[in-house]
Amino acid sequence: MFGYAGKIAKINLSSGIVEDYPVSDQDRELFLGGKTLAAKIIYDSFKSKVEAFSEENILVITTAPLTSSTSPCSSRFNVSTISPLTGLLVSSNCGGSFGLHLRRAGYDGLIIGGISKDKVYLDVTDEKITIKNADHLWGKNTGEVQELLGGKNIGKFVIGIAGENMVRYAAVISGERAAGRGGVGAVFGFKNLKGVVASGKESIETFDKEDFKKNNLNWIKALKTHILTGEQLPKLGSAALVSMMNYRNLLATKNYSRGSYDDFEKINGETLRQDHLIKNKGCVTCPIQCGRVVKAYGKEVKGPELETLGLLGSNLLNNDMQSILNLNHLCDEYGLDTITFGSCVGFAMELNEKGLWKNGLSFGECSPLEELVKKVATRQGIGDDLAEGTKRISEKYGGSDYAMHVKGLEIAAYEPRAAQGMGLGYATSNRGGCHLNGGYLVVLEGLGLNVSGKTAKGKAAYTIFFQDLMEVVSAGGTCLFTTYSLLPQVLVKNPNNSLVRFINKAIPSFGGLVSFLHNHTWLMSFNMKGILPHPYSIKSVTGFKTTIGSFIKTGERGYNLERIINLRQGLKGSDDTLPKRLTSELQRVNDTDSKVKLPEMLKDYYKIRGWDEQGVPTKSRLQKLGLKGYSV
Repeated sequence: MFGYAGKIAKINLSSGIVEDYPVSDQDRELFLGGKTLAAKIIYDSFKSKVEAFSEENILVITTAPLTSSTSPCSSRFNVSTISPLTGLLVSSNCGGSFGLHLRRAGYDGLIIGGISKDKVYLDVTDEKITIKNADHLWGKNTGEVQELLGGKNIGKFVIGIAGENMVRYAAVISGERAAGRGGVGAVFGFKNLKGVVASGKESIETFDKEDFKKNNLNWIKALKTHILTGEQLPKLGSAALVSMMNYRNLLATKNYSRGSYDDFEKINGETLRQDHLIKNKGCVTCPIQCGRVVKAYGKEVKGPELETLGLLGSNLLNNDMQSILNLNHLCDEYGLDTITFGSCVGFAMELNEKGLWKNGLSFGECSPLEELVKKVATRQGIGDDLAEGTKRISEKYGGSDYAMHVKGLEIAAYEPRAAQGMGLGYATSNRGGCHLNGGYLVVLEGLGLNVSGKTAKGKAAYTIFFQDLMEVVSAGGTCLFTTYSLLPQVLVKNPNNSLVRFINKAIPSFGGLVSFLHNHTWLMSFNMKGILPHPYSIKSVTGFKTTIGSFIKTGERGYNLERIINLRQGLKGSDDTLPKRLTSELQRVNDTDSKVKLPEMLKDYYKIRGWDEQGVPTKSRLQKLGLKGYSV
């Protein structure tokens, strides 16, 4: 077997039984790994709706074929479960070293079920899996827990105090990287599981070592010479987008009431680099090195990503960069998703401003926020309400029109009234208001290319293509930043060139062609390593006959399977929507195009996807994807 360790362990915390979980070669080829294989395992494990906080719910931690392969940016791994925040399937991706060490222990994944009666952690080695007592780790935050677990050659994946207290958006941390979204850390806490450590010396065989090595060198060179992955991200990190987003009215400001912030220069990537950057840092095998190292509380720690700068900065009218650095570090230590935390606080501030919930929080007054992180993690005072997430806060206090979530998951920092495709992506994302699972079409709508964000034309087809692409890149095991190589450099570098402007204007008109290729992926039965190296690398590692067409179809297969699981969990087509603020209120009073035109795009989206009018995948579509017999 090439590209896989060949084993997945199933651990029952209630009984203490550890056994092998069988995965066929056909399933590996159909679902690859990561979030897509996890969805297959979850579909097979549940026959009806499952509550997040229940003994039946499982945690599925999966690696992928490129994990530990030395492909660029391939230290990724995934954890999937039923989310306590949304009640739907959630997959959370992480770039720490745990996935590499899990593979060295000889496992492609872990399935963790049941509830331990004691506080425990899992020790996974190439010799055995042991359930160990975690009394000495309980009540401690992520940094201290990882220190206590010790060892340089050990992968660690742990929760902080927020997870123990089942904050509905608690994260799980590996090193300084977070599996942040959807509350996977709360499920760990519910199961009395403090974390998992992994170690070993197993290796994974590669199908064609020489071919893989050659492609790998070319891929790394392409990333290092691309303007986005070789210049922008290393220089400024994802924080480079703050200024561009502000200029294009894409920056979430004052609970998404507008798209630009007067003090954006105080929280942008340039200020972060000039005044706070100590050095760059990246995940294992990453040639991009987009991570920032900064100081918080006198220590060198991980700096904030774009999402954190937006949600804890402009969204709260917080122009104090050091405050954001401190808040980011505290959220990592307590184990909180910074996106949901920032969104909840922004919503609470507006509720207070409108007199619906007198909580003492006000826009621009951010000195109390560091103490508020602790209150949320420990569920003290107003922190107990904030720990429930925006949707539940709105159900208790009102303000649902400006509660900025989709399906219960708070949306990211991109204000979609200036990016129609991003709005559609949020509305249709399987895990809720996620920019990545939503397809990240904003990369065409001003943050990579300069396609108009005002037009809805063609956006349904492009959203679907990018959603499927993001799905399968994650399933393969690499960072989504590697997809930037799809964007022709000439279009990125020369946005004001007359020919480039013409191309950007014409791109929406090719939506019909994109839709046609989506339904006829066999026409892409080839590889173009210089544009999309991922399928070729998977072919070299696994021996699968992977082409661009079969690669994208794997993403579509995974996306549809996740949809089926969510429908079984109670999702309805009417849930593919956005907060009223985004669809009914103009972002800019004199611009009638400055709201999301969701109904017209959604109709096209369902049709192209092969879903019925209620958003249910048709039997013919599922059969075409190799999912015959799969149903709600």
